[in-house]
Amino acid sequence: MLDATIAEHTQAFLDEFGAALSQGDIARARDMFQEDCYWRDLVAFTWNLKTVEGRDQVEDMLRHQLDKTKPSDWALAENELPTEEDGVTTAWIRFGTDVGRGFGLMRLKDGKIWTLLTTLVELKGFEEPAGFNRPLGAKHGSGKHRETWAEERAREEKDLGYTTQPYCVIVGGGQGGIALGARLRQLGVPTIIIERNDRPGDSWRKRYKSLCLHDPVWYDHLPYIKFPENWPVFSPKDKIGDWLEMYTKVMELNYWTRSTAKSASFDEEAGEWTLVVDRDGEEVTLRPKQLVMATGMSGKKRMPEFPGMERFKGVQQHSSEHDGPDQWSGKKVVVVGSNNSAHDICAALWENDADVTMVQRSSTHIVRSDSLMEIGLGALYSEEAVRNGMTTEKADLIFASLPYRILHEFQIPAYEAMKERDKEFYEGLERAGFWLDWGDDGSGLFMKYLRRGSGYYIDIGASQLIIEGRIKLRRGQVTELDETGLVLDDGSHLDADLIVYATGYNSMNGWVADLMGQETADRLGKCWGLGSDTTKDPGPWEGEQRNMWKPTQVPNLWMHGGNLHQSRHYSQFLALQLKARMEGIATPVYGLQEVHHLS
Repeated sequence: MLDATIAEHTQAFLDEFGAALSQGDIARARDMFQEDCYWRDLVAFTWNLKTVEGRDQVEDMLRHQLDKTKPSDWALAENELPTEEDGVTTAWIRFGTDVGRGFGLMRLKDGKIWTLLTTLVELKGFEEPAGFNRPLGAKHGSGKHRETWAEERAREEKDLGYTTQPYCVIVGGGQGGIALGARLRQLGVPTIIIERNDRPGDSWRKRYKSLCLHDPVWYDHLPYIKFPENWPVFSPKDKIGDWLEMYTKVMELNYWTRSTAKSASFDEEAGEWTLVVDRDGEEVTLRPKQLVMATGMSGKKRMPEFPGMERFKGVQQHSSEHDGPDQWSGKKVVVVGSNNSAHDICAALWENDADVTMVQRSSTHIVRSDSLMEIGLGALYSEEAVRNGMTTEKADLIFASLPYRILHEFQIPAYEAMKERDKEFYEGLERAGFWLDWGDDGSGLFMKYLRRGSGYYIDIGASQLIIEGRIKLRRGQVTELDETGLVLDDGSHLDADLIVYATGYNSMNGWVADLMGQETADRLGKCWGLGSDTTKDPGPWEGEQRNMWKPTQVPNLWMHGGNLHQSRHYSQFLALQLKARMEGIATPVYGLQEVHHLS
């Protein structure tokens, strides 16, 4: 079928779908979906991040939201012809709602909707000042006592939080807080970012010195300003730190360094938070309407409690506190854990002549970086993808358009291909005694990340050191520590001058407990995971990431975290939710997530 003919048929389908919705004919709209269908909505219809599955759920969502959303003008996106492959028609679409403009991706199978992604792009009347609408900047003409740009910024920084209150406060000034702050700045939402470190980017600079991004550059752009074309594929931590500091400055963010949130409470009647902040020794009380916790999905360290830890005469550190390998040359180091941080730390210690042993307590998924880039990411996030016309924004939406319920089905073949391609590599690891897995269902790294945020390593060299025995490997559980090291469950003893606990992180609601009390943390519930009922991701099925980037059971409290890709992509939808509330736009939430797990 010619592309033009596909386009005509697809537009005719959209016309019929739009007519059914505009006429309130929900039964007719329902019948335009497959029995086995998925509609993922990012804010446009549900004022939530919500996936409905099957016709019954589609019908229920429309019965609650259709008359409030008033969708219209369904059409193929400009300059985007639909494609057809293996009986599936894929089309970029645009549409309008009563208050906004939307964009999405639709897949048709046998003439009916199989998957539908709808996203809110902008609010009518509150568009970002970009393109033809960008601000003039220079003030032409003349006038007495006019402020310069620098004077205006200085006044804003002096007043906000003191003589005027921010509408939103973001606690945490890492990549998540910075990306969201930039989005809110462009939407005109007065915002303060609270960061305990001395400089933007210090959350990267202060980690172990070998830390670098394991994701490639095409996957990691921030909103509005992409990395330059000569930026390295894998960014060292200090280079990322400098980029974040630069970005914070040029995006004109109100960023309070050396500031710590001490306590927060919400007045539901007033719809206002009282947030007490220690700003470089000065106590400041802020009263924002919205509070965002951007303290990091990997931020609340999980320290094990082994008998005898207080007896150990050496040094004990969590991986987040590890100060690097320099002072451990010639010393014995034991690293408890076998995921990304453990591998990075072990490799750096070996390079600096430490005698290092990794203790593997559970199985780990390993994927080689070059295989992941070529097979797992290449179609969307690579130089080849860019040369073929793929933009970051389109790549994000394509990935977002695959419903979590069936995403693993698309991932399994990719990881089967990696397993075959790197067969000798995996055989070498197994000979070394390394305990490998491919996820509960063979779906590999991305699903492990989305389900539990742990349990994997993207190999950039440490695995070969394990294969060669340069990094020593022991499998087992730690039973206790004594003065000189630790004891494993087989009775063996590992001498150590340093023990590094690369034991991961707890749920983000632990930060909420610290700031607002355990009652509020329990009301919020566990953050992260899909409810897949796989290892460390207990059911029931959620269909979206628990509590992330969307309304929660705690009014006016939002959670924002994840990697650079998620910080970029989901900050757009969180920012639009906050802007709508600031402007008094009705935001009827469909499918507010229930709390099934407290941590």
